[in-house]
Amino acid sequence: MAGSRLPRQLFLQGVAAVFMFAFASLYTQIPGLYGPEGILPARRTLRPQGKGRWQQLWETPTLLWEAPRLGLDTAQGLELLSLLGALVALGALLLSPLRHPVIYLLLWAAYLSACQVGQVFLYFQWDSLLLETGFLAVLVAPLRPASHRKEAPQGRQAGALPHEDLPFWLVRWLLFRLMFASGVVKLTSRCPAWWGLTALTYHYETQCLPTPAAWFAHHLPVWLHKLSVVATFLIEIAVPPLFFAPIRRLRLAAFYSQVLIIITGNYNFFNLMTLVLTTALLDDQHLAAEPGHGSRKKTATSWPKALLATLSLLLELAVYGLLAYGTVHYFGLEVDWQQRTIHSRTTFTFHQFSQWLKTLTLPTVWLGVASLVWELLSALWRWTQVRGWLRKLSAVVQLSLVGTATVALFLISLVPYSYVEPGTHGRLWTGAHRLFGAVEHLQLANSYGLFRRMTGLGGRPEVVLEGSYDGHHWTEIEFMYKPGNLSRPPPVVVPHQPRLDWQMWFAALGPHTHSPWFTSLVLRLLQGKEPVIRLVQSQVARYPFHKQPPTYVRAQRYKYWFSQPGEQGQWWRRQWVEEFFPSVSLGDPTLETLLRQFGLQEKSPPRTRSANSTLAQALHWTRSQLSPLEAPALLWGLLMAVGAVRFVQALLAPCSLRSSPLAPVSGEKRRPASQKDSGAASEQATAAPNPCSSSSRTTRRKK
Repeated sequence: MAGSRLPRQLFLQGVAAVFMFAFASLYTQIPGLYGPEGILPARRTLRPQGKGRWQQLWETPTLLWEAPRLGLDTAQGLELLSLLGALVALGALLLSPLRHPVIYLLLWAAYLSACQVGQVFLYFQWDSLLLETGFLAVLVAPLRPASHRKEAPQGRQAGALPHEDLPFWLVRWLLFRLMFASGVVKLTSRCPAWWGLTALTYHYETQCLPTPAAWFAHHLPVWLHKLSVVATFLIEIAVPPLFFAPIRRLRLAAFYSQVLIIITGNYNFFNLMTLVLTTALLDDQHLAAEPGHGSRKKTATSWPKALLATLSLLLELAVYGLLAYGTVHYFGLEVDWQQRTIHSRTTFTFHQFSQWLKTLTLPTVWLGVASLVWELLSALWRWTQVRGWLRKLSAVVQLSLVGTATVALFLISLVPYSYVEPGTHGRLWTGAHRLFGAVEHLQLANSYGLFRRMTGLGGRPEVVLEGSYDGHHWTEIEFMYKPGNLSRPPPVVVPHQPRLDWQMWFAALGPHTHSPWFTSLVLRLLQGKEPVIRLVQSQVARYPFHKQPPTYVRAQRYKYWFSQPGEQGQWWRRQWVEEFFPSVSLGDPTLETLLRQFGLQEKSPPRTRSANSTLAQALHWTRSQLSPLEAPALLWGLLMAVGAVRFVQALLAPCSLRSSPLAPVSGEKRRPASQKDSGAASEQATAAPNPCSSSSRTTRRKK
């Protein structure tokens, strides 16, 4: 198996990028969501209960407990955390010395702190996934830059330590849990759309925030949609066990299948984060693209190696054949040559799938155990190759600590993973349950299951807010991102997540009483609170009641459908269904009853903290400078800035191989394994003649 140094670097940079987008996106929405005049003020979530400082911090792990010591309220503290988190993540993305365990620990702690007060607006699966991935980055990040280490024996990547691949294996295990569970829950939910293979005929139209491309995808032939559902089940259920295959080409095939399913969606920073997780399926040999690698493969090898290569190829072909046969058999694929279509249907029952799941879930746990044991044994073998008793002692201490942490996190993750099959969950070792229960509030391991049921089978439900001054003439309140105006094309907001627009999608799936925050939203619109208005329209002048708040507010539920091809100027069509929220005004008994029922009444005015502190003034000035920018523009601006800095770094960086922490990978393979000192010298000699070679530049760009 080739080394994983390049994939680890890609992973760490990717995690930093996701943190940067997540913090920056959240920062733009804090006043309207969590400020004193926001929908769910954050100060309500942190109320001291007379407990000790450390006990309070353990039970509710958030750094925002310290905000009053800085002269800030909870929302201002959240702003400070988000700003610092975005800046630190940006630094880690651009500067390799900042890809350190302490940096990723700070990023994880800051985002966990935000989630503790985020309430329903931070209850998405990708928020939990980011926390779990961020904590793994703490273990994956090296304590010392690779350029400061000495050469490793046996021609392995320069400066590699025995334990380095262990935590990176957990990333692969996390990707397996995410994909496998997401595929399984689609069938265990008994959703008729998934079982009938028609889910994608609804998905593009009913997803939370469609894009313009979704309109075109929605109008593809039905047989192609059904075939895409079959491909989804194949990629999410059948392919993930290949993540642990001993044959690297199978892992690489699994990687590209995951990329295929990722690029067909549009979900804020979630797609990027899933792509980051797939780096655990790659290796240095695949990423380095070294010249001459193909010629080395053609050199004569001993017959045992040739036999092993042949058996590996036969096993690989057998796996592909088995996947193809299973897909055709279980989904009844038939080619209709006359109509040039492929017919598909599920040929198994729910009972058969349940029995299959009971049979397979526990073996997948043992597959993980076997793969982890192999990684541990490989790390022990690498430790035996370390020379010098002092370095050997240091390596065994690090290996012991990282190995223990890896095994502990694996045991913790088994509990949420086993939720997909209750029988397996009950048969798990009780110690794993106790360990998970002790750290569950830290979100070190979580259960996943994306798109469990397909909603909107009879049309996309959508809540439309309306305001009026007299109670007779109503004006619709249009949101920036969610569907409303029939002639407005769906926007592209990636990687921003407009959390209010997302929750409006969930609110439309049931009565308003299932979404208590909606009553608070109505109250803030009646009060004309600008922070909340900016969540609806960042340019306040576009808000229909920007001069004077409406006297009455109500909400209607509609069913939306994509327009048909040929309908000029129309992206949507809709039909009124029912009243979603009754017409209310300030002081209305109905509104007061709902606020009291949901505990949303202001029992006491918020305590005003000194706005004269330097920190509070700096936060206010920063907000005033950034508020004119729409959130997607701000995030895309960050992305462009990163690209510009990277381009300048590529132009100004020294053209020596030693300047890149990834470059020694190509040089080390020329070093004879038996002579360490002469190998290092020969590596420098081979690098010297052309330090600006194309392979060096390619490696730096792919980092």
